[in-house]
Amino acid sequence: MQARTRTATRKAVVLTAIMSLGGALLAGCADDSGGGSDDTSGGGSGKTTISMGLFGTQGFKEAGLYAEYEKLHPNITITENVTERNENYYPALVNHLTTNSGLQDVQAVEVGNIAEVVQTQASKLEDLSKISGVDQNNWLSWKWQQATTKDGQTVGLGTDIGPMAICYRKDLFQKAGLPTDRTAVGKLWAGDWSKLVTVGEQYKKKAPSGTYFMDSPGGLLNAILSSLKEKFYDSSGNVVYKTNPAVKTSFDLTAKAAAEGLVQSQTQFQPSWNQTIANSKFAAMACPPWMLGYLKGQSKADAAGKWDVAVAPQAGNWGGTFLTVPKSGKHVKEAEQLVAWLTAPAQQAKLFSVQGSFPSAPAAYDLSSVKNAKNAMTGDAPIGQIFAEAAKSIPQQPIGPKDQIIGAGLGDNGVILVTKGKSAAEAWQTATKTIDNNLEK
Repeated sequence: MQARTRTATRKAVVLTAIMSLGGALLAGCADDSGGGSDDTSGGGSGKTTISMGLFGTQGFKEAGLYAEYEKLHPNITITENVTERNENYYPALVNHLTTNSGLQDVQAVEVGNIAEVVQTQASKLEDLSKISGVDQNNWLSWKWQQATTKDGQTVGLGTDIGPMAICYRKDLFQKAGLPTDRTAVGKLWAGDWSKLVTVGEQYKKKAPSGTYFMDSPGGLLNAILSSLKEKFYDSSGNVVYKTNPAVKTSFDLTAKAAAEGLVQSQTQFQPSWNQTIANSKFAAMACPPWMLGYLKGQSKADAAGKWDVAVAPQAGNWGGTFLTVPKSGKHVKEAEQLVAWLTAPAQQAKLFSVQGSFPSAPAAYDLSSVKNAKNAMTGDAPIGQIFAEAAKSIPQQPIGPKDQIIGAGLGDNGVILVTKGKSAAEAWQTATKTIDNNLEK
């Protein structure tokens, strides 16, 4: 999951803090001061204490996984040291890795940061592919590769992913004269994001007063970009966001939706955006699994069951975390065994059932807690099956060390300006100038 400063990384931390599936809402954010003791020398009575450095609410504790592992291993005690937001957590982690000091036994890394960690910090981290029982075939291939160096060292084992769907309000679609059945809705835009915008135009013609088709330009742009085979970097690691025609096409399509008034003039995960959820001011949004928990946390009680989930125009990914083991940790071998267990399919399925963190292990998709999953916001929608199918089609997209900076610039300093009267060309120019200035820092 992730934290964000108007970017995909920042959004995940905020979201993780309140997401839940299966009817249980885990509200509230983690405390910056940490969720457990800093003592990693031992838990008393001869026990070994493994410390987890995390951001947001990763959900391991809430899903009962620590307690289960401690029962299986009576000599182990697990503590959490949690920072609420990734933008505070990650710079500190980089500093600790650079100095090779102050590290926890296990450190989480958000997907938006994993490329930089792989490229610059791999020498400080254990190769987790060498742990007994760890098989890369247990993970989606692109998830495994995201944490693997060019010479084959795997520095992190994946926990969750964020397969993309489109969540929509059945009641608002019905009032606008659109179909409400999830299969029929998905067919409206199947295979092409521009068809989604066309549906937005149809919605606007009969839209209930005061409502928009989608929640935000940033959300739409992020969804489209997430489905590209190549986005901001090419496979050689070169920055190509300005020369990649698919990025510009995605930007211009989102700008078109913004200019036509199909999206709110909102930045996601801000108080004003949260209020539009509560007041039912939009009919659809890009929706990875964890977004359902966020919707529940911000919605009024009467919204339960009014949402549904349709297949996105194209498969994409938004979110995900990895667990790493620093070489300088006090309990490296014990930490490796814990990480391997926490990321095994059975534990990933349990995490999904409580926290909404969708498994990166395909073997989990056939487990009942995933396959039969339901959500209070979406009624009888088979969300586990929908997201599992989306996960199987996610492209293996190259991620670069500054993906967050580029994504934030295109959304928060770019396409949103169209909702404020700027042209698409002006918004693009502002975004690219901001991004290039930040890349030079």
